[in-house]
Amino acid sequence: MPSKRYKKALELIDSRKNYPLKSAVEILSKFPKAKFNETVDLAFRLGVDPKQSDQMVRGTVPLPHGSGKVVRVLVFAKSGPAADAAIAAGAEFVGFEDMIKKCVEGWTDFDVAVATPEAMVEVRKLGKVLGPRGLMPNPKTGTVTEDTAKAVREVKAGRVEYKVDKAGNVHVAVGKTSFSMANIEENARAVIDAVVKARPTSIKGTYLRSCTLSATMSPPVSVDLKEFVS
Repeated sequence: MPSKRYKKALELIDSRKNYPLKSAVEILSKFPKAKFNETVDLAFRLGVDPKQSDQMVRGTVPLPHGSGKVVRVLVFAKSGPAADAAIAAGAEFVGFEDMIKKCVEGWTDFDVAVATPEAMVEVRKLGKVLGPRGLMPNPKTGTVTEDTAKAVREVKAGRVEYKVDKAGNVHVAVGKTSFSMANIEENARAVIDAVVKARPTSIKGTYLRSCTLSATMSPPVSVDLKEFVS
């Protein structure tokens, strides 16, 4: 059974309507609040076949106002300048063989993993551990790099990753309910723009089938994407 809070929120939405992004954010801000700082999420349903390699939608986007989340970063790097730079930039965990051993044993108490190209030779072997959790460093998302300090600063400042799942959906956190409406809107706008631009060239039909904005404990608000699609 839906909670009283959820039912009250539903009363504020016309389920047959797609709202301009600004209006969707305003409606979300009027929903009864939970007792914790909820995450605000954008969900897309895409007209892609994720099984086809040329229809994979994946990338990163910096949120203008950050995600509101404390991001714990692991950097795989051998002792030297890259490791020192990662520590100076605020990475919580930095190491090479010791960190690989911990991960092999099942440790995944971090949010983002970064690796130098040299370290990736060994880190690739962690695919079965890190892959299913979406924690594998990847050149496409800027997490395989010599410039470990830049990568650490960017993910801590609010660079988020988006990736289509097996069902053709993309979920991206765009802030917290404690954020101002303007900041949520600007973050959401940045993510929508990025997903629009990531359209695979092989797609012939409708790419963006739907988009909704919601908080952790709230119903979704349908977003009208006309302003983003020319």
